[in-house]
Amino acid sequence: MPILNLKVSAPRSASLSRTLSEGLVEATARILRKNPEITAVVIDYVSPEDWIVGGRSLAEQKKASFWLDIKVADGTNTKDEKALYLAEVFAFMGRVLGSLHEESYVLVHEVPADAYGFGGLTQEHRYIANKLRTALAA
Repeated sequence: MPILNLKVSAPRSASLSRTLSEGLVEATARILRKNPEITAVVIDYVSPEDWIVGGRSLAEQKKASFWLDIKVADGTNTKDEKALYLAEVFAFMGRVLGSLHEESYVLVHEVPADAYGFGGLTQEHRYIANKLRTALAA
């Protein structure tokens, strides 16, 4: 956990997918303190001809763009961490994709821990179970 959903205006490429996923997982671990072993990345490619900003395609504007939506449990990151994450992801994407349109987005989507999880267990369940294990071990 978490899951990162990325839309990127570029032709599909296995090497680009690897570069994007590795960079995003690294930033997510370093800045948001998320475990890279359970971080998932899903990448959708959109042709620059089909990505329209201000009535003109990105291909016409000779720009790239992206949309990143990352789901994390509510309250697990500070405002400063989220602001740094947005800035560093934007800079990383610019290095990888080239000239970015300003209308490129990152959404750190905080969801309630009792409504979000993986492997059939909520994050709230995992939190409480960990607290109980810690208390019993003490």
